[in-house]
Amino acid sequence: MAGALLSVMHYGLLAGMLSACVAFLLTRWMNQRLRWAQQRLPFAVHNLAAALVMLAPLLLLALALSHSRSYIIGAPQQYRELLDFLARTVLELRDKLPPEIATQLPEGAAEVQRVLAGYLGAKAGALALAGRAWLGGLLYAYVGLIVGALAALPHETKTRGPLVQQLMLRATRMGEAFRQIVTAQFWIAAFNTTLTAVFLLLVLPLWDLKLPYAALLITLTFVGGLIPIVGNLLCNAVITLVGLSVSPLAAIACLGFLILIHKAEYLINAKVVGQQTHIRVWELLTVLFVAESIFGPTGLVAAPLFYAYAKKELEAAQLV
Repeated sequence: MAGALLSVMHYGLLAGMLSACVAFLLTRWMNQRLRWAQQRLPFAVHNLAAALVMLAPLLLLALALSHSRSYIIGAPQQYRELLDFLARTVLELRDKLPPEIATQLPEGAAEVQRVLAGYLGAKAGALALAGRAWLGGLLYAYVGLIVGALAALPHETKTRGPLVQQLMLRATRMGEAFRQIVTAQFWIAAFNTTLTAVFLLLVLPLWDLKLPYAALLITLTFVGGLIPIVGNLLCNAVITLVGLSVSPLAAIACLGFLILIHKAEYLINAKVVGQQTHIRVWELLTVLFVAESIFGPTGLVAAPLFYAYAKKELEAAQLV
């Protein structure tokens, strides 16, 4: 199992694996909800559940392409423009701040600004080449979705041997870890994204403040929210910098609002994730930093799930 998970990270198959887990759980859930219609259908209801799970992404994609094709296809280029915008904002930091605050910045702050702007510019250049990887990730995700939906269908087999029994046991523990970590984090990300969208699109315009790249910032909030702690800190920094490009008042409003979101999120995270998986904050941070240093951004996404699964294995063996 450890070798399989490391292979998933090494060969860039994380999107497919996560999609397979989602499809598996969703097919089983829909199968339970659709059983009332079994007598009216000429075929098994679990086949209907699997077909709905496999066809739903295609319908959603067709709907999205018909309304926002340029945004979906050009997402890497748009995020490159956002990073370039942030780099310029960092370089113009002294001009954006009130004079009494700008004069208090240390002399070395200008060099720090140039280093940070250079880092953002380098990341923007890398995103220019990300279009192919973007589409490849979507393809892997959909293939994983098909695999997960088909795996959820019941199969009539003879008596299972010890290898199959052990594989099913590991798969069950991985599924439980996925349900606890990813599902909880999904709802936390949705909570953050909804509040951020209300703030950027409704609250700020009431003060005659409008942030550029609002749609990108809302999307980034949801994607970053799937990464516990670190992802939200990154999104907060980006939104605050974009707010600073408008005015210091907008930056202060963004920072204050995001702090309030974090307080609510920590309560949800501690109750939903911490109690279910018995993972402490320092454990999660350590795993996130180590995984990011080894596997890059995908390590941040996979670390909570893999660590929750590993801890379940250790608890089952009575080692922790």
